[in-house]
Amino acid sequence: MHKPLLTAFLIGLLALTIAAFQTNKTNQSYSQTYSEKLSKLEKHCSEVSSSIAKQLTQEKNNSLIHIIHQLRNELKALDFWLRYLDPLAYKKINGPLPVEWETEAFEKYEKPYRREGAGLTLAELYLTEPGFSGDSVRNLLVSAQHALNYFQRDSVLEVLNKPEHFFYCNRLFLLNLAAIYTTGFECPDKDRIIPELRQMLNAVDLIYNSFEASFEDKKLSSTYHALFTEMRQFINEQPEQSEKFDHFTFVSNYVNPLFTLNQEHIRNYKIKSRSLVDYSLNDQSLSIFSKDLYLAQNTKGIFARISDPLIQEQIRALGKKLFYDPLLSGNNQRSCASCHKPENFFTDTTCQQNLQFDGITRLPRNTATLLNASNQHLLMVDGKHATLQEQAVAVITNSLEMHCQEKDLLKKIMSCKEYKKAFNDLLPYTPAENAITIRHIASALTMYYGSFSYYPADFDLQITRQKKNEEAVANGYNLFMSKAQCGTCHFPPQFNGVKPPYVSSEFEVIGVPSSTLFTKVNADEGRYGQNPAPETRHAFRTSGLKNIARTSPYMHNGIFKTLEEVVDFYDAGGGAGRGLQIPNQTLSADSLHLSPKEKKELISFMNALTEVIPPVTAPASLPLSKNKSLNTRKTGGNY
Repeated sequence: MHKPLLTAFLIGLLALTIAAFQTNKTNQSYSQTYSEKLSKLEKHCSEVSSSIAKQLTQEKNNSLIHIIHQLRNELKALDFWLRYLDPLAYKKINGPLPVEWETEAFEKYEKPYRREGAGLTLAELYLTEPGFSGDSVRNLLVSAQHALNYFQRDSVLEVLNKPEHFFYCNRLFLLNLAAIYTTGFECPDKDRIIPELRQMLNAVDLIYNSFEASFEDKKLSSTYHALFTEMRQFINEQPEQSEKFDHFTFVSNYVNPLFTLNQEHIRNYKIKSRSLVDYSLNDQSLSIFSKDLYLAQNTKGIFARISDPLIQEQIRALGKKLFYDPLLSGNNQRSCASCHKPENFFTDTTCQQNLQFDGITRLPRNTATLLNASNQHLLMVDGKHATLQEQAVAVITNSLEMHCQEKDLLKKIMSCKEYKKAFNDLLPYTPAENAITIRHIASALTMYYGSFSYYPADFDLQITRQKKNEEAVANGYNLFMSKAQCGTCHFPPQFNGVKPPYVSSEFEVIGVPSSTLFTKVNADEGRYGQNPAPETRHAFRTSGLKNIARTSPYMHNGIFKTLEEVVDFYDAGGGAGRGLQIPNQTLSADSLHLSPKEKKELISFMNALTEVIPPVTAPASLPLSKNKSLNTRKTGGNY
């Protein structure tokens, strides 16, 4: 027989042990503190899961949700370690989705695989929906229990015996404070977001003290401790309601400066990481909003070995001419600039979809901006390509786009004396290649347009206190991260689908319609075409919002012309909220109930994401070819 469900005795027991858990003495050794907290949470998960009856009543559901809230408090006191030590195992403890198909940066050349989530978030969500049995909830908690047991292995505990990991744990913790912990990304009850945050900060303060007691030569600075204390005080003074939380001040005055100090500790202590969690992050970056915070793409491609700034600039100049040169197309009539117009922030704001190679038919998708493409791990809205150079080659050779075969392209390029000399001069820097290839051309292109991805936006300057913040922008950011729920998919600093630790690109199903009449969902199946699975049908990579105000029309099919239309679409609950049948939509179908004023402030924030891109002028002329018929080509192409 099952034990009585959540008896008063069990509730009392958990309350007492949690209280003891939250007030651990700081004179315990660092690893001992970790092990004891972990063992307690594993024990409590086991006790709760074994006590769940097969059938659950509403009264029992409510009691169980209360207990899960207590377990979440225990978990949040361990988040500092667990998220860093193994992010995938963490999803079994507190996974936000039942199934995910994310591809990590170091896996992007492999076939995507199904990742099943489990644990506390899903258990609580299931308990608020009809039709779920006690067995379903029990299985989620059992999975969490098993994952917690994994974190007690000797190989994991050994990491804690060396101080280096602490600063990387702390870095991820600070990044998550800015991007996840305050948004409801994995907290089903929005009324619990701020209380959980307070619990977590209290627990982390104890972790700091415990670490420094064990590693006295690797302490956090007094400046760091003082600012962290101020941050805790700020959180304690904030309203309980998450929709009233001041995200802007929190990140600007506390989280980002603490991140800077922690990065300085990493540099000053000369520590290095071997963890894949740190694969993309830059130890030299001193702000969460620095454009070099993480590296998702190598814009240099085949020229990766070249570090001389002068030679790099020569390659960019070469790439610029190639970008405007119709020689890259099969008919010598269109160039990269035909669709990615630099004056339109490297997209085309004049049409919903650009022309195909035939000059008559329209492409099936809207032209995406090339700006900040280097901040996505997977490219194209369906994640088809893993590198910028691979994407460039695909566009050049695609029969619907530029329709030029590699041998024909190389013949035309090398017929131009200027191009031939430039590439031959670069050949010694690519010793793995005996001759010029299409990869050289693609890499010159990506070095050119990739150089425009390092300019700050007005918002970046405001939140890093380099410029006085505007009230409407700060209010819009606060809405973005709370009531409007944008921040649960668009993560700082790029406000794209790359969340800490910035090693994967997310895909979402939002129900984009085929027309603004909302009669049916757009036929494009998105990620499903690359990775067929029930969850990926109509899923598209979450795009970055930098320069969003200047890169209309919007969505993969360019269906919306204004940001007002986009905000209204999300406010209504996406396609499902407008009555379309999309069973796998990941966006909530519930209305956000945004007021006209709130919508305007959201758009003010998005306008502030416009970067200061310097004016770009087309080359005055293109290199001459030995083939005189090619010398009549037009800079930028004809269509």
